[in-house]
Amino acid sequence: MAQSLETASGPRPKGSAKETAYWVTPLITAVILGLWVLYSLWEVFFHNTGTYQNYISPYFSPGVGDWFGWHVLDALYVAWVPFLFRFSCYYYRKEYYRGFFWDPPACYQVDRPRPRYSGETKWPLAINNLHRYFWFLAVIVLIFLWKDAVEAFFFKNGFGVGIGSLILLINAVLLTFYTFSCHAFRHMVGGGKDCYSCHGKPSTSYKLWNKVSQWNVFHGAWAWASLASVWAADLYIRLLIMGVIHDVRLF
Repeated sequence: MAQSLETASGPRPKGSAKETAYWVTPLITAVILGLWVLYSLWEVFFHNTGTYQNYISPYFSPGVGDWFGWHVLDALYVAWVPFLFRFSCYYYRKEYYRGFFWDPPACYQVDRPRPRYSGETKWPLAINNLHRYFWFLAVIVLIFLWKDAVEAFFFKNGFGVGIGSLILLINAVLLTFYTFSCHAFRHMVGGGKDCYSCHGKPSTSYKLWNKVSQWNVFHGAWAWASLASVWAADLYIRLLIMGVIHDVRLF
């Protein structure tokens, strides 16, 4: 006998949480990611500096322009790395496919026929297959962001704590959890194994894989939190440079 779609106590009530319009989440995603992309383009193409005293914007770190004396679109030398890492991220793929391509708009929603659909086998979506390599580049950038976070606590008159110091530290922490909870990193430490305990005890790779798996459960949360922290850190430093606000020293 086919199971009834009605609940045991009768039809599902109208307006229940399970009947929330399926298009709400992808719409919110499209708006947030769209605003972030527009802000990033504004920052990359209209500003050539992201440094205020001992604070360095994550969009401008590391300072590649200073290394080679190239100071045209300085942020562009760096921003492409975290952008490609996020763009090719398994979690973000799901989000922007639903939010921008409507493919599919939600779980259990029938997708419209796509006779010419090629998925990630052709340009430009085929670049997503390079995600595991973008991870290594993202780690290099992350190392510099940690360097910036530490240096943000050292002012001209010595050690101190400012609002900017805390923002850059929080940003580095959130980006670390996002980067090392990545599906690609999870496979790096534990994938390609036929047996985790062939010698009678769990291997080191299994222990690492298990730990990363625990972080991976919250990968989506780390993704959004770190996106917000990068945005907040850059905007805070941009407003300091523009003289709109002033940094508050807590210590």
